[in-house]
Amino acid sequence: MDKDISRDNIKSGRIIMEESETGSRNIRGKIGQVISFIAIAMSLFQLYTGFAGELAGSKQLSVHLAFAMVLCFVYYPFRKKSPTDRIPISDLILALLGGGCAIYLYINYTHVVTSVGDAATYDILVGSCLILLVLEATRRSISPILPIICIIFLLYAYFGPYMPGELGHRGFRAKRIVDHIFMSGEGLWGVPLRVSATFVFLFVLFGAILDKIGAGQYLINLSFAMMGKYRGGPAKAAVVASCAMGSISGSSIANTVTTGAMTIPLMKKVGFKSHTAGAVEVAASTNGQLMPPIMGAAAFIMAEIIGVPYIEIVKAAFIPALLSYAAIFSIVHLEAVKENIRGLTKEETPPFLKTFLSGVHFLIPLAVLIWLLLVVRWTPTTAASWSILVGGATALGNNYLRSKKLFPLMEKTGSDSQDPAFLSYKTDSDYFFMGRTKQELLDSLETGARNMAGIAVACACCGIIVGVVTLTGLGLKMATLITEAAGGNLMLTLIFSVFACVILGMGLPTTATYIIMAAMTAPAIMTISSDLSLGLPIVAIHLFVFYYGIVADDTPPVGLCAYAAAGISGADPVKTGFKSFRLDLAAFTLPFMFIYNTKLLMINTSIRELCYMIPICLIGMFCWSIFIQGHWVTKTYFWERLVFLGLAFLLVNPGSLFIGDIEINHHLVNGTAIMIMFLIYLWQKARKEREEGGQPGMEGVV
Repeated sequence: MDKDISRDNIKSGRIIMEESETGSRNIRGKIGQVISFIAIAMSLFQLYTGFAGELAGSKQLSVHLAFAMVLCFVYYPFRKKSPTDRIPISDLILALLGGGCAIYLYINYTHVVTSVGDAATYDILVGSCLILLVLEATRRSISPILPIICIIFLLYAYFGPYMPGELGHRGFRAKRIVDHIFMSGEGLWGVPLRVSATFVFLFVLFGAILDKIGAGQYLINLSFAMMGKYRGGPAKAAVVASCAMGSISGSSIANTVTTGAMTIPLMKKVGFKSHTAGAVEVAASTNGQLMPPIMGAAAFIMAEIIGVPYIEIVKAAFIPALLSYAAIFSIVHLEAVKENIRGLTKEETPPFLKTFLSGVHFLIPLAVLIWLLLVVRWTPTTAASWSILVGGATALGNNYLRSKKLFPLMEKTGSDSQDPAFLSYKTDSDYFFMGRTKQELLDSLETGARNMAGIAVACACCGIIVGVVTLTGLGLKMATLITEAAGGNLMLTLIFSVFACVILGMGLPTTATYIIMAAMTAPAIMTISSDLSLGLPIVAIHLFVFYYGIVADDTPPVGLCAYAAAGISGADPVKTGFKSFRLDLAAFTLPFMFIYNTKLLMINTSIRELCYMIPICLIGMFCWSIFIQGHWVTKTYFWERLVFLGLAFLLVNPGSLFIGDIEINHHLVNGTAIMIMFLIYLWQKARKEREEGGQPGMEGVV
């Protein structure tokens, strides 16, 4: 692999990630040290509560939000064009005011919980100030869209009597609205912020530690070692690396810039167009939020909202995530076949065994996390806390062994060997061991808090929306309206929900989209399910809206991931977004499939059924990929694409087929579908041989 390309672009990717994920300010000097201390203190507080248990009531949420408010106002400037090398006095004042209003609940906890519904004037003043500051912090750190939606909901609560039809309600005074949102547990201090202050923070911190100690770079290198030599190898490596990185980061944009910094330049080098290279990374990175064991903040909130163990969400999401990545991988392969794109040369491809052995210890923390979640069945909070400690121990052992020269392969193949800090330490092994370990752990603690600041205030902002929904009964009203508009038809209800998710999600992070949709459209789907006696599992319904919230991340014209990838590839971000949308179309169909076939979510499914169903579904996703690309052995005719579309739906929904009142056994359906695939393959192979003058046409075979 070209080390100059990889090293330079890893650096540029980290810069992009810092600007988009952790704030655009990078303050040096004593002020910077104070800010770092606050961020590290936040992480240590969260880690302490992970072991010792949550603080009583909403006290932990108060401390969590106080830290987040301070960090948001010091990390994120008022405007993008504001100076990034200093913090204005006004922002310091807002940081102190925001932190003070948030910590008010902790200091006056007994008074607050006993005054719900009868708040004092000073309670309302503090609550109003905190609501305004949360909106401003969210605007700075996430997007103006979420605060605008939040303001619309607040206005709806106040102007209820003037709303038309079913949306009308008696209306509430400003004092009553602030009382409900600030004093009760159904607004700011509701489920979104509670999940942010417990599960989500610890998993984000876990991902930060793995990244800082080198696990992220190891996974990228390993992906290139596995896939680099094959046709279109860098693109396939991007899919594998993004899948692996997504399973530990749970963040679309962090995944895009971390893996894309290396994969996108190499994709361009072997022949992929700039916008295609960026689009592959965007599609693969966005789907990282679907990949267990860490699926982003929204998955933890889902478990809390529907009241099921997080492990059930992980189990249900596994097969759809596998199928989604299988589709992207297949589309990438067919793109390489269609454009005749080569893989990396032997010299450019890192050796697999050496690469694997050079960082196999980085997999220990992830293995421990999966074991604690799946086998021991610990809570996500406890499992993440212990996995973080294992990650710290891994950093300790890794640096000790490197300092004693027991892992020379690490120095030869790892990016750390080019790190100036590493080179400065090499003269003194003990200093390297202690200094490097200390720096990695402190950087991890700081980065975890920086990454969480925006997520925390966004969750608080979503809590305001949920508070309005519970205060006004809007959730039930929307469920009624959607049900009536759909005429009791499940498919129409699902389609309405998709439009709502995608339109709303184009301007919001996945977590915010899911929370709003869980309150507004999921109840409508539940109502239809109940009316039609379908008995749809609640996990399936909430995963449905969760998926479309994720897909909205790379839906044009908005799509921050596409802009981040385009910044690396040098392509048009809109063109990149449309291409990634096309590559990610599998995620648009999968939710419908698992709604109508809940066995894909491993609900009431035996091992025997899984062993039959998964291979059949994977073949179905390959058919879907052929339909999207319009190419297999050779270019497909229009009628062939339609056939592959039908085969995809038949194979990914491996049940019996009904034609009128006649039931056709699913084994016969699947066998016939595979036979049709084989016949089309022979037909295309013969056609390609004729086109090439009798030359064999096997290039399209996987």
